[in-house]
Amino acid sequence: MTPSTVPPAAALLTADEFVAKYENANYELVKGVLKELPMPGCKHGFICMNVAMRIGGFVESHDLGRVSTNDSFVKTGPDSIRGADVLFYSYQRLPRDVPPPDGYAEVPPDLVVEVRSPSDRLSDAYTKIGEYLNVGVRAVIYVDPDTTSATVYRAGELHQTFHNGDELTVPDVLPGFSMVVKRLFE
Repeated sequence: MTPSTVPPAAALLTADEFVAKYENANYELVKGVLKELPMPGCKHGFICMNVAMRIGGFVESHDLGRVSTNDSFVKTGPDSIRGADVLFYSYQRLPRDVPPPDGYAEVPPDLVVEVRSPSDRLSDAYTKIGEYLNVGVRAVIYVDPDTTSATVYRAGELHQTFHNGDELTVPDVLPGFSMVVKRLFE
């Protein structure tokens, strides 16, 4: 192509512009650029539901906060919005008397859970985990169906991987919570 026939670059979006235009679409916003999210299929959905039921049940029974699913928006920068599979907001971060916001919350969640989709590349997953931690998410759990494992990431710490019969815990975020990893994949 000659310089006169090169198509113009797509306009970059801010987080607010993205939410206004694409709130109900299958996209994330990464540094101002739309990134399509492929539909992952049943296995992914079942695992997400297993995680959400266990964390949600614990959070509800202990009256700790709110749990959300379905690629809920998390702002990871002025021009980046990620869709978390499961997330937890404590009442300290998102007070009980404040209704859940449309779009994204101004504060990061305490916990994000990402379930690896068949189309996910590990390098992209690590980037996403880093973005969550950099904005103040206290812990990220990365669930990998291929290895039947769950790995907990925290800022400035070594990650911790749990397999099969291991009890997954995140005592700094959900004291007293545990779940057997293999149950996530049943």
